[in-house]
Amino acid sequence: MVAHDLSGHLAVVDWKQLNWLFGPVWTALYTMMGLASYLVWRQGGFEQQALPLAVYGLQLALNFLWTPLFFKVHRLDLASADIAGMWLAIVATIRQFRPVIGDLALLLLLPYLAWVSYASALTFWIWRHNPTRTGRAKAA
Repeated sequence: MVAHDLSGHLAVVDWKQLNWLFGPVWTALYTMMGLASYLVWRQGGFEQQALPLAVYGLQLALNFLWTPLFFKVHRLDLASADIAGMWLAIVATIRQFRPVIGDLALLLLLPYLAWVSYASALTFWIWRHNPTRTGRAKAA
């Protein structure tokens, strides 16, 4: 389903039926991410877990960057690149966390990867189905 959103000129997938889900899902995901990072940190702090925690920080920074790229400046191309990088950084985080906290890393972070996979599909779809595919969405 396609709707117009952001500026009234941007074709997007109709998310309205899922709006109620975003708050609880992100709350659960951030709780699990925080717990995973705490468990890694507890195994020697930043001195012994510098790489896993740095990779975690990278994916978190990419996560925070996506929202203004997509919703504020309407840079669908940059938002798509950002979320692709975020997906790769989440996979790298899981790979870094797993030797430290075992399969708990999978349990805590695979739901996040699944959700970002869904968000990636939506982001790419929106980017590819709008006339300004390589730049800003048309403003009202």
